[in-house]
Amino acid sequence: MRLFTLPLALILVLALAACGSGGSIPKIPPAAPELLPVAVPTVSDPPDAGNFFLQANAFDLAIIGYEAQEYFYEGTANAFTNLNELLPDGLWQAEPSEQATYRTRMVVHRPVNPADFNGSVIVEWLNVTSGFDIPPSWGSGHVEMYRSGHIWIGVSAQIVGIEGREGSLAPLHLKAVNPERYGSLLHPGDSFSYDIFSQVTPILRGEANRDVLAGMVPDRIAAYGESQSAGRLVTYINAVQPLYGAYDGFMVHSRGGGSSALAQEPQVPIDTPALPRVREDIGVPVITFQTETDLTILNYFGARQADSENFRLWEVAGTAHADYYTIISGRLDATGEPRFAEVVEEDTVLGILQCDAPFNSGPMHYVFARAVRALDDWIRFGTAAPSGPLLDLTDDGSAFLRDSLGNVTGGIRTPYVDAPSAILSGEGQSSGGFCRLFGTTVLFSAEQMASLYVDEAGFVAAVTAATEAAVAADFLLPEDAEAIIAWAPEQWRRQQGE
Repeated sequence: MRLFTLPLALILVLALAACGSGGSIPKIPPAAPELLPVAVPTVSDPPDAGNFFLQANAFDLAIIGYEAQEYFYEGTANAFTNLNELLPDGLWQAEPSEQATYRTRMVVHRPVNPADFNGSVIVEWLNVTSGFDIPPSWGSGHVEMYRSGHIWIGVSAQIVGIEGREGSLAPLHLKAVNPERYGSLLHPGDSFSYDIFSQVTPILRGEANRDVLAGMVPDRIAAYGESQSAGRLVTYINAVQPLYGAYDGFMVHSRGGGSSALAQEPQVPIDTPALPRVREDIGVPVITFQTETDLTILNYFGARQADSENFRLWEVAGTAHADYYTIISGRLDATGEPRFAEVVEEDTVLGILQCDAPFNSGPMHYVFARAVRALDDWIRFGTAAPSGPLLDLTDDGSAFLRDSLGNVTGGIRTPYVDAPSAILSGEGQSSGGFCRLFGTTVLFSAEQMASLYVDEAGFVAAVTAATEAAVAADFLLPEDAEAIIAWAPEQWRRQQGE
């Protein structure tokens, strides 16, 4: 969404109308700052050396009418420096500073048939916390992205995805996985990542030398980022988006209390405050989507802010920063089949990580699907996303309030906590490292289930009522509600040992 100034003729009409009616002359709104142009990079094909690497779908995109393509893009990117003190209100002023050359990659998932494209492009800032690129927002929301006709793009915006780092979860950074394909990539450091992320947008708008959307023309471009990438988006929103207006909306997915530095070594570091909020004058929609883990373990509680004209905060009960669906099962989910509504106890991540307790298998992906559609509707039609209740915590934010079964009260509700088959938490792992972000699942015994619901019919009735309530509250999509209800009999039978 680009900022604009009122035409002079319209200002005069408004002034004359006010005089003629005997009213006072309205104040002329201040002119919006002139936006800087986003540099247009050069797009090329990667070397013909094996397939592109990104751990995302484990199903064939062709079965849902999509295809994937990787492109390199390169140019000159800016770092940024601040012009005022970076305060928690997010009203930061910045300007471009040092420049450096770069070459990175993007992965595009697009409909094969242009008629299936809905006009919306999602650009995800790929997460590098594990030491390589992963797409966690895609992991939570891809079913909705595909069935609604979005184009999804993953961007290697940070140096770690290309070069790796010490202590990574696995040596899966691009130059390690396929040095022949990715050896020419060049990243000058994360001070330049914000501009590298901006420079995707002119490519998508048809200003570059290559058409990466196969003839499809976007009407709107939204930016997504999860966890560390969400922290970078907070800094981007507060300091960089006002300079360029590059994106039409933002999904800040599972952020912690802080945000990323505006600049970092080898440039002079420019740190951001400990608990920044999203600036209220951003002018485009922003949804901040939070799990239980984010509020306490990652300290978002202190950065909470009230909903406003362009901001919504969604806090979802029974969820963890990463869960069974986003880590394991969701990679197989092409169409939202009922079996992906399963609540299960699993403590091993693809043979790579062993956690001390089964990690969360709650409803994040279903509520996130609703958030994907809500943000798109907000950008497209101006229909603001619904406001959600906050999770219940003690006054100091140190602990959640829980119901008699052990699930958190408050927040956005789903059948996973209102007709539960388990205690689902964003906390509870005794092991450290990545496991602490995965939350926990404690399935109810057959006896507990019977005491709560009597029999299968009682459980299905309870799930159906809670699911319909979540749809009525506008935090669950009807197509996902059907899957949850369809799975309920099987969930009962499995917990009865049948």
